[in-house]
Amino acid sequence: MAFFDVDGVLTDGGVYVSDQGETLKRFHTLDGLGIKLLQKAGITPVVITGRDSTALRHRVAALGITQAHFGTEDKAPAAQATLDGLGMVWREAAAIGDDWPDLPVLRRCAFSAAPRNAHAEVKAAVRYVTVATGGHGAAREFCDLLLVAGGRYAGLLEAYA
Repeated sequence: MAFFDVDGVLTDGGVYVSDQGETLKRFHTLDGLGIKLLQKAGITPVVITGRDSTALRHRVAALGITQAHFGTEDKAPAAQATLDGLGMVWREAAAIGDDWPDLPVLRRCAFSAAPRNAHAEVKAAVRYVTVATGGHGAAREFCDLLLVAGGRYAGLLEAYA
């Protein structure tokens, strides 16, 4: 299982608001393919985010993510409920986040990461800081690390040869 924050991880952290008050978000296609590759490798991606928007729900659905918690400020209970629901434990989970609300999940997982532009306290608490920034391939870098560690990266890449 891999937990993903959204703003600052899957997006650049900016909140774009239209004249009509609609929240818009920019996602990177590299990150999207990384999440799909995790699914092919049997790793369940889980989104836990403090925000909620139509744009976000569309992106989560387009990526085939079935485990998602929207508008969730207290992320550890949501993560625990997901783990319990799938019969998993923290040592079977990884997470990537960028700010203080992500710390309770990041500190419990077996592997944790943060984008290069994450808050300093988060970067100090995780095991890996990505080269890429949030919304610009950081999530893909995290996905690739998980795939390499699980011995699945080369086999998945071979399908694109």
